[in-house]
Amino acid sequence: MRNSKRARWRQRLGQLTGVSLGLVCLAFLLFPGMRQFHARGPMNTGHENLECVDCHQNAPGTTRQQIQANVRFWLGLRSKPATLGLERVGNQTCLECHDRPNDRHPVFRFNEPRFREARAKLNPQECLSCHQEHRGLRVSQSQEFCETCHQDLILKNDPISIPHQTLVEESKWSTCLGCHDFHGNHAMDTPVDVEKSFDLKDRQAYFRGEKSSPYSDQKFFVAKRKGEENE
Repeated sequence: MRNSKRARWRQRLGQLTGVSLGLVCLAFLLFPGMRQFHARGPMNTGHENLECVDCHQNAPGTTRQQIQANVRFWLGLRSKPATLGLERVGNQTCLECHDRPNDRHPVFRFNEPRFREARAKLNPQECLSCHQEHRGLRVSQSQEFCETCHQDLILKNDPISIPHQTLVEESKWSTCLGCHDFHGNHAMDTPVDVEKSFDLKDRQAYFRGEKSSPYSDQKFFVAKRKGEENE
């Protein structure tokens, strides 16, 4: 009898110790400044000073209400499921800081019918298709993504040393960003001599997150902070 009581006591003590340690660890992770210990990965370049709540917002309703809404959806009593926990981070979150009137490739444009195939291949209508967060990068997409939309590119008065049509026919898609700034926000002169285009390794380093830009360090618009207008 005494042995069984001691066993139950040790079991309860172990459970209490486990719960206590779990709560201590949780409190530690939620403490301000501990973001690096529970984030999915390093913040992307330029986002180092952001807090989790700057991008991750709670979904509407309590956890109980969210579960009830999903049960109703599974029973056919609701047209769409409810989000559990945090809202999905989408374009609107990104555009709160990065919306610019001079964007050459705004995400909304890719919702046009002519880009149906591009949407199926690349999802260019989503900011996160090229700028996945928690990778410690600036651009997470390959530099050859221009192929998705420009395979039929022909210019009547082509100004560059090697015609665009030739570059397309030879599948030299990595040359595109050697002359073109995708979003058009860098103050720069577009090269017309392909041999003098921005170096591929320099572009790769910049896309990986290095501060120095091969295009230009001067930008027309600087990303704003939460609640501020573009500078």
